[in-house]
Order: sequence, then structure tokens, then C-alpha cells
Amino acid sequence: MEIVGRAEQGHAPPRGPAVGAVGEGVWRFTAPALETSVPQARHAVRDLLIHQGVSGHGDLVPNLLLIVSELVTNAVRHAALLSPQIAVEVSIRRGWVRVAVEDNHPYRPRPLELETDQDRTGGRGLLLVRAIAEESGGRYDVDHTASGGKAVWATLPLTQAAPGPTPGGGLTSLRPPRSAPGSPAGPRPARS
Repeated sequence: MEIVGRAEQGHAPPRGPAVGAVGEGVWRFTAPALETSVPQARHAVRDLLIHQGVSGHGDLVPNLLLIVSELVTNAVRHAALLSPQIAVEVSIRRGWVRVAVEDNHPYRPRPLELETDQDRTGGRGLLLVRAIAEESGGRYDVDHTASGGKAVWATLPLTQAAPGPTPGGGLTSLRPPRSAPGSPAGPRPARS
């Protein structure tokens, strides 16, 4: 698994943070779209989060690792034909952690709706991702990429927040946020 890390301009290269601090930056992992990449991605993200000082924030790391597992599994199962490589991006900034899984398949997945999709057997992973994000005070969404693929992402706050909309001013993106009229512009994925 190839791992590329970078810190934002003006920050030191990605190294361990000072004691009690969380190291900010953006890291990207690439891997083949194979089942064996699921545990590799989960372990790489876990090691990065621990190294950057994110552990010790309650259920944050286990929740992020569950999200990574679900999103990488979906990319491997549903996008491998059009996307032999997948990318996992981890962003840590100003009180937020964002994980995104990117592939080259154009289909935009949607989580099941328990009320209308009770008989379906697939799709529960995205329902779980959305539930974890919402219960943590974070967000989940899917964006199309410039290459015609997609990035499925979730943001979680470093501290447990009350359920509800993501507060503005959290994770800053490298591009302007897109939001629906009347909805809060919360954390958006960064593009490399």
C-alpha cells in the first residue's frame, strides 16, 4: 500500500504531534481494489491516527476505522471493474477528522432507508456510516471527482458533539464548499 502524507502550507512535515496535541495535515493511501486492501487500509489509518495524536478521543478512532472499512469494502465490491486502484484520504484539521474513499466509478451510492428498503440485503454499510457521522455531530456525503469518479466521505469532530448539523468553521477545504440552499456549509473534502 502506497502512503503519501503532506502537511498544509506553513506547517511542518507530518510527524508526531506534541504531547496532548493533534497533528494536522492530509494523508492519502492508495491500494489495489482487492479485498486484502480493506484490512490494510484500516490498519494504515489506525496507525496514522495514533501517530497524529487522535487516539484518546472516546469512540472516535473505532468509529473512523469502521467507516474506513465500510467505504473501502464498497469501493472494492462495486467499483473495482472501473477502478483497479482506490484511494483513502485522511484529513485532520481544526477539531475535525475526515476520511474519504475515492474510486473511478461514476455511480453515486446511497444508503438504504430503513422505512422503504427493509427487504434489501445490501447497502447497510452506508446506512451505518451515515448513522455514525450524524450521531457524532459530523457529516457524510458523496462528491463526484474531476476524473468522473466519486469520493465517499465522512467527517467526525475530535470531541463528541451533540447530534445535529455540523457547525460551520470546522474543517476547511482546499476548494469552496458546495451546499444546498439553506443548509449549513460544513466540512468538505479536500482535493489533491
